[in-house]
Amino acid sequence: MEQQKEMRMAYVDTIMELAEKNKNIVVLEADLMSCTNTGVFKKAYPDRFFNCGIAEANMIGVAAGLSTLGKIPFASGFGCFSSRRVYDQFFLSANYAKLNVKLIGTDPGVTAAFNGGTHMPFEELALMRVIPKLTMVEPSDPASCAAFVRLMTEEYGCHYLRIPRKPVPYLYSENETFKFGQAKVLKEGSDVCFVALGSLMVNQSLKACEKLAEEGISAGVLDVLTLKPIDKDAILNQAGKVRAIISAENAQIMSGLGSATAEILAEEGCKCKFARIGINDEFGEVGTQDYLVDRFGLDVGSLVKKAKNLLK
Repeated sequence: MEQQKEMRMAYVDTIMELAEKNKNIVVLEADLMSCTNTGVFKKAYPDRFFNCGIAEANMIGVAAGLSTLGKIPFASGFGCFSSRRVYDQFFLSANYAKLNVKLIGTDPGVTAAFNGGTHMPFEELALMRVIPKLTMVEPSDPASCAAFVRLMTEEYGCHYLRIPRKPVPYLYSENETFKFGQAKVLKEGSDVCFVALGSLMVNQSLKACEKLAEEGISAGVLDVLTLKPIDKDAILNQAGKVRAIISAENAQIMSGLGSATAEILAEEGCKCKFARIGINDEFGEVGTQDYLVDRFGLDVGSLVKKAKNLLK
């Protein structure tokens, strides 16, 4: 198996594979085919591809209409457009109407890089999390991405898939099984557990574990995968094994994974210490991904420092 793969290709390759057998699968774009690479779908299935132009809200309306006809629409765009710009249409026309729309948000958080602050979605996890019954997924590698696209096709209802476009390393085998609402333990620890969401922060957490091990600190990583429904039992299980839990997300710490984890720990009366790593009430800015990771405190050093401070 290859060591890494572009997440957009994991998405598109899976859609192509599924569409060959399921003629109800359709793809919608807001003129970003070259970014998501869905142009290959357009070439293979021109009558099942709809470029709605730079009119993202209208794209969701079209997707909702196609869903009423029994189609399975996958509508994609940059995360900033797939959340802030289409929010009311996705909320009402798709979710409130109990339809079957699959919304894809690419370039989440700092992975938007040179697209800058206007295109940097830090807040879409908070926005999407309050939509009733919406399933929210942020796979951590190409294998989990492909698996969740298949699951989204099989399960009726609205889903939000959050993925970076660029290459990320494989963490799972292609035979690994996944379920909505089921987290995966990538590494067990006895002192601290990083409850992480998405490729960037899962990999940062794994690196932080190595650094902490050099100082005699046993750290583990729980790959959340599905923010909603979140795997409450997996988080509580880890909380019962360690002295501290740290949530790690490439998004605002308010109302996203950090808040979801805090709610679980507080409501269950967990006694372990808790802290959050994420964007702390700031807008995005232009820069390389490496620069932005450091700028917003998503770097390995920040995770290590947070863990050591909690364990003092």
